[in-house]
Amino acid sequence: MKLKRSHFFLAVLAALAVGLSVQTAYAASSAWSPIGPDGGDARRFAFDPRDPGRIYLGTTDSWIYVSTNGGSSWSRLARLAPEDNLVIDSLVVDRSNPQTLFAGVWVMDHPDGGVYISHDGGRSWSEAADMRGQSVRALTQARSDPAELVAGTLSGVYRSRDSGSHWREISPPGSVEIHEVESVAIDPYDPGIVYAGTWHLPWKTMDGGQQWISMKKGLIDDSDVFSIIVDPSRPSVVFASACSGIYRSDDFGDDFRKVQGIPSTARRTRVITMDPTDRNTVYAGTTEGLYKTRDGGENWDRTTGPDVIVNDVYVDPRDAKHVLLATDRIGVLASEDAGVTFEASNTGFSQRQVAALLADAKNPGTMYAGVINAKTWGGVFVTTDFGRTWKQQSDGLGGRDVFVLAQTAQGSLLAGTSEGVFRWTGNAWIPDDSISIDPAQPPAKSAKPPVRRIRGHAHRAAPRSHRSLPAAPALRGRVTALVAAGDALFAATPDGVFRSTNDGASWDGPVLGGASDVAFTSAGDYVALAWSGSVMYAARRHGIMFSADRGASWQPVIYPAGLTAVDTVATEPDGTLWVGGREGVFYTSDHGRTWGRMRRLPVTDINSLAWDPAMNRVILTSGQSTVIFAVDPADKTWKWWNAGWTVHSVASLGGRLVAASMFSGVVAAPQQETASARSIVQTTQR
Repeated sequence: MKLKRSHFFLAVLAALAVGLSVQTAYAASSAWSPIGPDGGDARRFAFDPRDPGRIYLGTTDSWIYVSTNGGSSWSRLARLAPEDNLVIDSLVVDRSNPQTLFAGVWVMDHPDGGVYISHDGGRSWSEAADMRGQSVRALTQARSDPAELVAGTLSGVYRSRDSGSHWREISPPGSVEIHEVESVAIDPYDPGIVYAGTWHLPWKTMDGGQQWISMKKGLIDDSDVFSIIVDPSRPSVVFASACSGIYRSDDFGDDFRKVQGIPSTARRTRVITMDPTDRNTVYAGTTEGLYKTRDGGENWDRTTGPDVIVNDVYVDPRDAKHVLLATDRIGVLASEDAGVTFEASNTGFSQRQVAALLADAKNPGTMYAGVINAKTWGGVFVTTDFGRTWKQQSDGLGGRDVFVLAQTAQGSLLAGTSEGVFRWTGNAWIPDDSISIDPAQPPAKSAKPPVRRIRGHAHRAAPRSHRSLPAAPALRGRVTALVAAGDALFAATPDGVFRSTNDGASWDGPVLGGASDVAFTSAGDYVALAWSGSVMYAARRHGIMFSADRGASWQPVIYPAGLTAVDTVATEPDGTLWVGGREGVFYTSDHGRTWGRMRRLPVTDINSLAWDPAMNRVILTSGQSTVIFAVDPADKTWKWWNAGWTVHSVASLGGRLVAASMFSGVVAAPQQETASARSIVQTTQR
């Protein structure tokens, strides 16, 4: 039986929409692969007790990695959920059956999470029904009885006695004291003795939860307890790390004394780990580096720099000199001399938050990635071999986040950062932010005298006069957009949109007002820029401006009906403007007098738009989907690729599509998929 064309078309759309909504494209089934840059946030280790070289690693975005060579290299093993917001802060390998793994997770910025279980070495996972919705901050297994597990959650302490199949709360339900449990430990010989560290002091039970005893003696009041460990050979010895420092007890936690030798600035100790071959050697991972004691806590030495935030420590039970650190921003650090020196060990581990991608127009195979939330370990990374290797290129940025990248017609590389524009000299980044206003330049048509406050009183400044108002010394604040428009550059900052006609050596403006411009105060700062020929567009969240003379003068564009806020814009070579936001994609070929809308596109929440000259299509991505669309502007049909990751910008690297993700670095399509994207034959959009 043959379907009518319209029925067939609707069936295809329905199938595509179902695929988009389910979003079960986990890494194992995705054709796209992460290509770097290596590094990022690493949270928790666990190792196979029968093969300590097999190490599992939890992350902040639902992924679990595995290493089969002691941490020298890593590969993605599984993704616990399609969302990118599960923090895997607890990993346990079953001592009785290493094919069984447990993961305790919590959701970023939301009181949610659970316990996940794998019975095939971490390749596939299922969620424990009794723990669904619990924000699990700690998870451990009893040494004396592997069937017993204890979990610490925001609501209390939970225990399983059947290897995670069933759970029940063993702390008093609704307790005003035993909640927000950040750490748990079990006595190595008696599983009924459980320790729980909360955000406000530790507790213990001697009878499996029937009664709970406060363990605050010797601790500074209201200490957040991040980690508790019990000496497996001397269970009376208990260490607790807290926001107020490290404490040791020699009487099962009845009385603690504060360990000296770690400065107060590094007192947020995320984890403490014992050397399995020498119980007097203890590592303390703090927010200001790794500390180590060889005498049971009497004396401590810092073995890393103060800029290393340590989340977990692995000490190889076969070779105590082999130590791994899971860190924020840097990823995994490895030592072969018991923590004296460390080197990055991130081959295959890519958890960078990439905010910008730029393919070098002058050098095929070269691409730049702008990274955020990484301080001195981030900035700009460059690949010159089509993504096979990356090198950090951040000297001079001073730890600034890089939100946008641009290349001038002359080939100069510019970075829009959290504090202005920087230029790459070939050896370092230098500020490229000096402002010089031409006295002959007329003020922007949209400009109104700014309001200045003097001693709490509002005063209207005099009309703009280049003689009476000195130019600001430099571009300030976060650069939200940076565009090389032929021989001109445009940069959007909190002070407005600025223009450079000398390759960025200096900037004129603002050619459009900033937050102090009363005409657009309700619209907020400019978030996006786009250009084609002499046509320029500058968009705020609730307003769009248009220039037909490369920014010399501006006019407002009628805002598209049905769009609540602008997130991204792009232009075709003929000047047609495309606008994306929460409600989808809108377009106009007459500068806003009339608008069209992509009503049949199966995604909304558009987070990036770009014109691809090689395909002659508009490339778009969505925050709600892993699918990338290439729209033909003539008939509004599209091709699509399922990247397997939620991405926010797409570029071409040597003919291969690559995309930037917010948690997994840069991901790339295989060559054959780029060449054979799925096509949807579609009727004309209205």
